[in-house]
Amino acid sequence: MNQEKWVVGTSPHVHSGDSVPQVMQTVIWALMPAAVLSVLVFGWAALLVMIVTTLSAVLTEEVVTRMRGRSSAIGDRSAALTGLLLAMTLPPHTPWWVCVVGGAFAILIGKHLYGGLGHNPFNPALISRVFLLISFPVEMTYWPHPTPLFGDSGLSLSQAFGVIFGGHYPPGMLVDAITGATPLGQYRIEVGLGKSVQEALGGSYGFDYFKATGGMIGGSLGETSAVLLLLGGFYMMYRRLFTWHVPVSMLVGCLAPATIFYLVNPDHYPDPFFHLVTGGLILGAFFMATDMVTSPVTARGQLIFGACCGLLTYIIRTWGGYPEGVSFAIVIMNSAVPLIDQFTRPTVYGKAKNSKK
Repeated sequence: MNQEKWVVGTSPHVHSGDSVPQVMQTVIWALMPAAVLSVLVFGWAALLVMIVTTLSAVLTEEVVTRMRGRSSAIGDRSAALTGLLLAMTLPPHTPWWVCVVGGAFAILIGKHLYGGLGHNPFNPALISRVFLLISFPVEMTYWPHPTPLFGDSGLSLSQAFGVIFGGHYPPGMLVDAITGATPLGQYRIEVGLGKSVQEALGGSYGFDYFKATGGMIGGSLGETSAVLLLLGGFYMMYRRLFTWHVPVSMLVGCLAPATIFYLVNPDHYPDPFFHLVTGGLILGAFFMATDMVTSPVTARGQLIFGACCGLLTYIIRTWGGYPEGVSFAIVIMNSAVPLIDQFTRPTVYGKAKNSKK
């Protein structure tokens, strides 16, 4: 007579049906339209940055897991996703060695130092981006203007190899003519010199809201199309990888103070739409802050977390030492997640709220 065996385990007992590789692949697919557009906008160099960074992350993952006596974890696609996300935070002409160091740091320090997948307190791609920005400020703040892949002003594949791996541009190409500050950087520099926002953004850089929305502005690879990034974020929400709480509260946390200060003094503070379509706000809100491992587990905690990420982003952008604050804001709030979880966890049914038993 066959007897069923009952296994006693802890919650949760219901599985969504998605495995880790499936979740990682979904995020990659959601990010792919913006990544493809960044290649079309910035040319072959952008593609090389993505390849080198992703390969560095994947190879580091393989080496570290073997050294720890574990089986290969490349198949879960987490390392590939980390490398791609890191690449989206880098300038289009980032030198190859910065890409290699960044990919290795994200996996070794940002992930495996804390125990591997599911144990890291900080988003690996963002903690690596912060490390690179502090360690290599020149290479990480070198912003080429858009050079379309199929345009006459773009670099050929061989020329892109020379830029990424050799550090030199084709003879006769004026580097100063193809590089410049990002819109956020231009705003901080010009306003700091006493100019109004209109003079700063309408000056030599020629900021255009339509081009910014479509991704035709200088910046990192992830500062491409706000529309495609939003579509990717909505796709992940449709697939139930996360709820609306973190991304919406982060956008509100940044745009609400931007609106207030703009209404108070429009000559000194740009409008909220400027903050939405420039920098990595949308990329951070939908692809970074929503990381399952490094974000709060309760809805109330996610609202607090996202709002603080957005507020810190605006504070750093407006008064901090860097024109962009998304990476720093999310990493800072990652460290506060255990505290947020502790104070927002729901009361167990049948137990007094302040009971210690």
